[in-house]
Amino acid sequence: MIDIIKFIKKWPSRSQWKKLPSLLSKKERYFVLGLLVLFIASSIAWVIGYRLIHTVLIPNYGGSYEEGLIGNPQYINPILCQTNDTDQDVSELIFSGLMKLDSSGHLIPDLAERYAIGQEGKIYDFFLRKNVKWHDGRPFNADDVIFTIQAIQNSDYKSPLMFTWKSVEIEKIDDWTIRFKLKNAYAPFLNNTIVGILPKHVWENISPPEFFLTETNFKPIGTGPYKLKKIEKDKKGSIRALSLQANEDYHLGKPYIKNIIFRFYVNEENLIDAFNRGKIKGLSNLSTQNKSQLKNYERRLNIYPLQLPRYFAVFFNQSKSRVLSDKTVRLALNYATDKQEIIDKILDGQGMAVNSPLPSGVFGHEKEIKTYDFALEHANNLLDAAGWKINEESNIREKVIKKNEEPTPLKITLITTEWPELQEVAILIQEQWSKLGAEIETKVLNIAEIQQNYIRPREYQALLFGEVLGSDPDPFAFWHSSQKRDPGLNLSLYDNKEVDKLLAEAQKTFDSEARAKKYEEFQKLVIEDVPVVFLYNSFYLYPISKKIKGIEIENIPLPSKRFSGIENWYIKTKRVKK
Repeated sequence: MIDIIKFIKKWPSRSQWKKLPSLLSKKERYFVLGLLVLFIASSIAWVIGYRLIHTVLIPNYGGSYEEGLIGNPQYINPILCQTNDTDQDVSELIFSGLMKLDSSGHLIPDLAERYAIGQEGKIYDFFLRKNVKWHDGRPFNADDVIFTIQAIQNSDYKSPLMFTWKSVEIEKIDDWTIRFKLKNAYAPFLNNTIVGILPKHVWENISPPEFFLTETNFKPIGTGPYKLKKIEKDKKGSIRALSLQANEDYHLGKPYIKNIIFRFYVNEENLIDAFNRGKIKGLSNLSTQNKSQLKNYERRLNIYPLQLPRYFAVFFNQSKSRVLSDKTVRLALNYATDKQEIIDKILDGQGMAVNSPLPSGVFGHEKEIKTYDFALEHANNLLDAAGWKINEESNIREKVIKKNEEPTPLKITLITTEWPELQEVAILIQEQWSKLGAEIETKVLNIAEIQQNYIRPREYQALLFGEVLGSDPDPFAFWHSSQKRDPGLNLSLYDNKEVDKLLAEAQKTFDSEARAKKYEEFQKLVIEDVPVVFLYNSFYLYPISKKIKGIEIENIPLPSKRFSGIENWYIKTKRVKK
C-alpha cells in the first residue's frame, strides 16, 4: 500500500507532462505519437468488435417510404375496390379481413384468431380476435363482419364481390363468433374471407344510393397496419398524393415504417420520370420494356420479379369463325406459336411459357401434360393433310369446307388491348402465324371498348387477353359451359360435359390430393380440345428502394398483395444485446 502511494507521488505532474515533448527528439516524438494513435485505434476497434460480437442488428421504428402508382383512387373501400388496382393497393394497407395471405401466398388468420369447418364443408365458424380497434379507437366485433358481408350481398350496393357471397348465410353466434352457412360445399371458400371489413358505426347510416358518392370513401377507417393521415389534391380536385401513418394499435404488431406515401401518376412514363427526379422510392409496377429508362436502377432499386397466378393466351371463339371451328387449324396455330421468342424478344426473359389452364405455381398444375411445342414444319404438314392449300395468287391458304361453296380463306381477326406488351405480342404472333399461310388482321382497342363491345357480347374471333386465377384457383368461371356468356369468363365459349362435371366436383372436394386429381383430368381434356393457344405468364416487376428491408414476397394472387406483411418492412435499425 505504501509502495503504491510512493508511486503515485512520483507520477509526473501536469506541468511536467507539458514539458515532455521538448525533452524528446523529433524521432522520439513521432514514435510516441504513433503509439498513441495505435492505442486509440486499437481501443476503438476493440469497442466496435465487442459490440458486433455481443449485439445483433434488429429493425427499428421510423422512416418514410414513397411509392408511385398509376391511376387515381376512386373508392378506398374494400367491397368496391376490385375494379381499380390503385384502390386495391390503398385498401390493402388500411383494411383487414378475417383471413389474410402471408408472404408465400398461404392463408393465415387476421381479424379471426382461428376458424373451424363443419358439416363436410358447409359450415365455417370464425372466432374473432378481441381488443381489436378501428383507426378511430372504436372496438371491432362481429357486428362489423355481418354488416360488411350483408352489404356485399345486397345488390343495391353493387359490390363486384356479390357473386362470390350471394348464396352464403351469415349468423352471429356472439360478439366474437361468426358462422357462415353454405348451400353447397365450396373448397376455395376461405379465400373469400380475405375481403376487408368495414366499420358498421361509420357506414350503417349511409344508404345504398349514397354509397358510391359519399366522401366517406375518401375518409377510410379500418383496422389495418396503416391509417389515413392526409390527402393532397391539385387545383382541379384530383388526388395527387395520399399519406398514411403507422397504426400503433395494429393487432398483428405496430409497423416499423412510420409513414407510407402514395403518389399518383397518369401513366408509366410519368411514373418513371418521378423516380428519376427523386420524387418516389418505388414503383407499383414496371413493364420490362421500360426498365432501362430508370436512372441507376441497379444501384438504387431491388426489382422483385413476382409470379402471379395468371396467364396470357389467344382465346378462340369458334362460333364466330368457320376457320377456327376446324380443330386442325387450332392445332396448327398452336404448333406455329414460338412462345420462347415472345418471352425473349418482348419480355426480356422475364416470364415463363404456359401450356395449361393452370400454370406453374398454381395449385393443381400438372407437369406431365401434352404440350404443343413450336414446330412450324409440322404445323404446315397438318394443314396440307387437312386440305388447306396455298392459293398461288393470294399466297393464303384456303379450303372448300362445304360442297358447291367458294373456298374459305384462312383468315383470322385477332383483337387485343392497348397495353404495350400485348400490342407487341400481337404483332409477333401475326408474323409467326403468317408463316403458315394464314392472313391475320390485328385490332388494338382500349380496354373499355373491348369489355363492352367484344368480350361481353362475345363478338370476336380470336382474343389476346389475360386471366387471373386467384390464390386458390377455381377454374369454374373460366371453363365451365355455364360461364360462356357474360358475366362468365369462359372466353373460348368452351363446352365439354366431362370438364363441367370435374369442375363442379372439384369445388366440393376438400381432400387436396383428390381435388388436384380432378384438376389434372380437367387440364388434359382442355389441352386435347385445343380451344386456345396458351402463351406465357409474365413476371410482375416490383421495383422498390434498396433502403427498404424485411421484404419477403414469393407468390401473390394480386398486385396489391405485395403489401402482405408490410408491417415487417423497415428502414431504420438498432443494435441490442444478444
